[in-house]
Amino acid sequence: MTDLLLRSLTLSHFRSYKRANIELDGRPVAIFGANGAGKTNILEAISMLSPGRGLRRAKADEIARRPEALGWKVAADLQSLHQLHEVQTWVESGSSRQVRIDGKQAPQVALGRIARILWLVPSMDRLWSDGAEGRRRFLDRIAMSFEPAHADVVLSYEKAMRERNRLLKDQVRDAHWFDALEDQMARAGAEVNKYRCDALAQLEQAQAKAKTAFPTADLVLVHPDGDAPEGAEALQAAFAESRPRDMAAGRTLVGPHRADLLATYAAKGVAARDCSTGEQKALLISLILANARALSRDFGAPPILLLDEVAAHLDADRRAALYDELCALGAQAFMTGTGPELFEALGQRAAWIEVSDVAGVSGIESRTPFAKKP
Repeated sequence: MTDLLLRSLTLSHFRSYKRANIELDGRPVAIFGANGAGKTNILEAISMLSPGRGLRRAKADEIARRPEALGWKVAADLQSLHQLHEVQTWVESGSSRQVRIDGKQAPQVALGRIARILWLVPSMDRLWSDGAEGRRRFLDRIAMSFEPAHADVVLSYEKAMRERNRLLKDQVRDAHWFDALEDQMARAGAEVNKYRCDALAQLEQAQAKAKTAFPTADLVLVHPDGDAPEGAEALQAAFAESRPRDMAAGRTLVGPHRADLLATYAAKGVAARDCSTGEQKALLISLILANARALSRDFGAPPILLLDEVAAHLDADRRAALYDELCALGAQAFMTGTGPELFEALGQRAAWIEVSDVAGVSGIESRTPFAKKP
């Protein structure tokens, strides 16, 4: 059994839930119910046990159940590498998000040190056809799964860049102001580049060694201006050289914030953006599985996986193959779908939860819809 799993999960005034408690045993979890019943809200609550804004990227005050708007809370018993942690994260009305681990206040980044949580949600199905920002965010989540400090250096880079952009828009020409900010951007940007490249190398290695039913993706990080500077000195020189052009544009036009992640369906040599909807979904699943395999080796346990509507665009054979791979990996995967038949191939290898909505309040109930008959 995995050494990274949720033993229990409690939601309080979270989205459509007034209060809910789920007891878990480490098996994959099949969550089914009608559209709008509250399935994805469970996955979002789990995603709040990692740094950041969760799988919906919602603001903290958007998550609280309406109309009460009292704030919200997620609590969990988390087993991580043979240690049991009590984790709580919450927001009180009008305040910022708080985290407590084993009874002590902690920064959000501390969540990434005790757990690794990956997710795949329907909005990511457009990853390869939408803009570069979504692909950068996708890569940064992967990089952060290997190195939680990546989140801090991204924030540091973006904060300094916002200040630089303000100078550019205000047509400030004092070089000393730019020198200081560009030094911060260069040091943080070099770390961003390093963590991203390390993550891509980990994915490449994990894909190369895997026997999987899902297609391999060739990944490359590109920049709109061609070869992008990577080290701190090269970045600082590029920022200084680009000042006149950036001043005209009113924003920073060079740096890791301009990078893009391109993928190719390796067996066919076709760019991911030109693949069918089903092939794009299969490539995404392949990358999530590769990330999970690499983390299993790097962190010491497979990550917790949140797979929302994962059966969409997969035929029965590929669904069965996915479930077999998840069970072989030993990951605690939470999967949602509208009906139990989508998870029939899991049988008793999974725990089953039915979600229903009564008068705007979500409720949960354990089920065994495909238990073997005696």
